[in-house]
Amino acid sequence: MSTSTTEDTGRFAWFHSLGQKGKRAFVGAFGGYGLDSYDYWVLPLSLVAISGYFGLTKAEAGLLGTSTLLMSAIGGAVAGVMADRFGRSKTLIITVAAYAFFTVLCGFATNYETLLVFRALQGLGFGGEWAAGAILVAEYCKPKYRGRTVAFIQSAWAVGWGLAVIVNTLVASLADPAISWRIMFWTGALPAILIFYVRRNVDDAPETKSQPKERGTFPKIFRGPILKTTLFAALLATGVQGGYYTLATWLPAFLQTGRGLTIIGTGGYLAFLITGAWIGYVCGGYLTDYLGRKKTFVVFAIASALLIVAYTQIPNGANTLVMFLGFPLGFCMSAIFSGFGSYLSELYPTQLRGTGQGFTYNFGRAFGAVFPGLVGFMADRLGIGGAMLFGAAAYGIAVIALIWLPETVNKELE
Repeated sequence: MSTSTTEDTGRFAWFHSLGQKGKRAFVGAFGGYGLDSYDYWVLPLSLVAISGYFGLTKAEAGLLGTSTLLMSAIGGAVAGVMADRFGRSKTLIITVAAYAFFTVLCGFATNYETLLVFRALQGLGFGGEWAAGAILVAEYCKPKYRGRTVAFIQSAWAVGWGLAVIVNTLVASLADPAISWRIMFWTGALPAILIFYVRRNVDDAPETKSQPKERGTFPKIFRGPILKTTLFAALLATGVQGGYYTLATWLPAFLQTGRGLTIIGTGGYLAFLITGAWIGYVCGGYLTDYLGRKKTFVVFAIASALLIVAYTQIPNGANTLVMFLGFPLGFCMSAIFSGFGSYLSELYPTQLRGTGQGFTYNFGRAFGAVFPGLVGFMADRLGIGGAMLFGAAAYGIAVIALIWLPETVNKELE
């Protein structure tokens, strides 16, 4: 499914092939996902300060991250249906507004219970934005460029992550810990600016507009041959996101409590991880087009699992090695995500694409949330580094799921 008339030549042919409307959709989706990432990372980066302020146990701190991911499953599934019924761009606007609003409210929480509720509600928009944005761009792409184009959307996650680290470092150096975490949540209002751009400039691909509106219900993705696709795509997403969010939730706390770093020192270590992540997102997109979706998933699932083990088990006193190992860890744990947007789009027909992609990806977030929660409960017994090994085990689930899923590289969208 493509609207482009531009000749496919040059290094940026993937971008030029989108056409004018497709480029605007790309900018909107890239901005939405980048700011989605920014708002997500506010919590992990502030977790030590929040735990100290409210006197939280590690289990309670872990529940903050788990609740976000659990609610994101509901938000993503609902947003997928909305994208099929009401359009991709309208759904993008609604989800961006939702996660920005509840992120700001987190900064006004007066106790742990209130913060838990607001953070969980933030997950509604957080889960829905990716499904709407990825599908919006995928439907403008030519098949041979879809992997790398949607991967560039994924790379926005690293951009938002990096921005959050920079802002957190500045805020932490200027404000008392008792207020710095609140300021970080208040900066979560930034995504609201994007809403005006999307509303004025972004349209759905013409082919999706012309589709009949009788579409997008959950029962339809659990019928006939689609059922097998839905079950194993959800299992794939569970494994990949279980591994990723274990690292995402606990890495800043691991560096500060397990390796003895300050907040500013943690920012330097995360710079290596984030740089590797951005390059991984981009390179992973090219690899999904060249090697195929399934091979790329397998290669990076195995590599990510091995690197988590290495990163968390390096002996004390070897912090420099931990810092440099962050680059390949960030590369692999991000490159595996590059194929998700294109792969899930290719597994479903147009009338079920939003529903199927929204459900499977965010089902993975919900059940993958068990892993960071498990780390919180086991950290007192095993230490944060030892407990984070559960994230490595999650990648094995992804490899198993791929056995029953088809290869879709170069597939025309139906």
